Amino acid sequence: MALLSEEVKVIEQTKVFPPPGSVPTTSLPLTFLDLQWLLSHHMQRTYFYEFPHPINHFLETLLPSLKSSLSLTLQHFFPFAANLVCPPPPARPHILFTDGDSVSLTVVESTADFNFLTAHHPRPVKALYPLVPKLAPARVEGDKRIEPLMALQLTVFPDSGICIGVRFNHVVADGKTLHHFLKSWALICKTGGDSTLLAQELRLPSHDRATIKGPHGQELAFLNTWWSLASTWKNDNDDDDEKSVLDCRNIDNVRATFVLPRARIEKLKHWLTNQLSKDENSTSFHMSSYVATCALIWACLAKSEAKNSTEKINKDDEPYYFAIVAECRSRLEFPLPATYFGNCLAVSFVPVKRKELLGENGTVAAAKAIGKEVREMNKQALKELENWVMKYKKIEESHRQHVTVTGSPKFGLYEVDFGWGRPKKSEAVHFSDSSTFSLVESRDEKGGVEVGLTLSRDRMSRFSAILEKILSELV
Repeated sequence: MALLSEEVKVIEQTKVFPPPGSVPTTSLPLTFLDLQWLLSHHMQRTYFYEFPHPINHFLETLLPSLKSSLSLTLQHFFPFAANLVCPPPPARPHILFTDGDSVSLTVVESTADFNFLTAHHPRPVKALYPLVPKLAPARVEGDKRIEPLMALQLTVFPDSGICIGVRFNHVVADGKTLHHFLKSWALICKTGGDSTLLAQELRLPSHDRATIKGPHGQELAFLNTWWSLASTWKNDNDDDDEKSVLDCRNIDNVRATFVLPRARIEKLKHWLTNQLSKDENSTSFHMSSYVATCALIWACLAKSEAKNSTEKINKDDEPYYFAIVAECRSRLEFPLPATYFGNCLAVSFVPVKRKELLGENGTVAAAKAIGKEVREMNKQALKELENWVMKYKKIEESHRQHVTVTGSPKFGLYEVDFGWGRPKKSEAVHFSDSSTFSLVESRDEKGGVEVGLTLSRDRMSRFSAILEKILSELV
């Protein structure tokens, strides 16, 4: 297969605005829940849809309705069309929408193999990158740095399908907000531009941030980290985020999806519960599908590493960290509405010795650690918030192994229906190595999950064999 970048042709580059005068000039402060993502890489995701029609049919019928419905949707989700404004310290960065702000929309034609790109089997990790747009580079106006927050791309595979590619700055929103936006856009498009149903079926986003109060000193800690970079703003290379992706491309990893049916997850949960009941040191917690699946993938990732390295053997007694990223709108002392627009994520790092993960009961050890921490986060979601950024920095600096999970089976990715059916496939694109895997609901079965991984081709083969062996031996 040729590189996809050689198989695409840009048809149109445009900007989509909220309806004129529909949104007043609005400044949104960044809460402590947003500030922690100031230094995060852009989030990227693709949504593939079957569409067996010529490209002219798309351009003449679907594209106009996609544009008009996007405009109507941005009236309610205007921060995505806004900019991140970063004045010099001690002024705080904030989100600012002014009349005339917009979302960049690129329309592309591709001759790549649609079915190959939407398959579950391993594919080159770089194959999906051309399907996700770039954000316009940040600009400097006076002493302020101004950055756009979202870009969209529509890629048409003539007589095969469509891909919607999304890139956005994590500081503006989390995954729950993103999918509220996408479902709203899809609903307005599906109903022919009728936005009146939005409030009834999906509810409008809430932009009220008045009740959000952070831990003492946390906002200042995040801001001090951000301000320390202020002197480099004018010399920043705006392609840093893109370069991090390009570096990952050079390792020639592959991307694959593993579908875990509901029956296998239930069997895994039952087996883990039985194993932990024999452990006198294990405290009770809810064995959810999330805990069981994450434990299984974490243990399989550890076991799939090459075993010919003395360095790895010497690290068997060192901790291997799992980062839990939990949506917590309903878990706070100041509960937020489910439709709150912004970030509301708690992060916690769980350590398990590498040799425990490599052992016969590696999945059990992983489940015990994750389940215990999830239980504590349910009680006090933000207890680790003040420390997680520093913990992550220390883990990175000490070269400790770590893995995190992105996405959630609760987002309802496969409910994003614009009127031509549910997505055939959706994939997170912003990670390219073994330090992250994605977790979403199964497209075809309620209660099942899809796990997305990027590994070297050899390691992916080992991972697949280990995963199947563990699942086949469950009693």
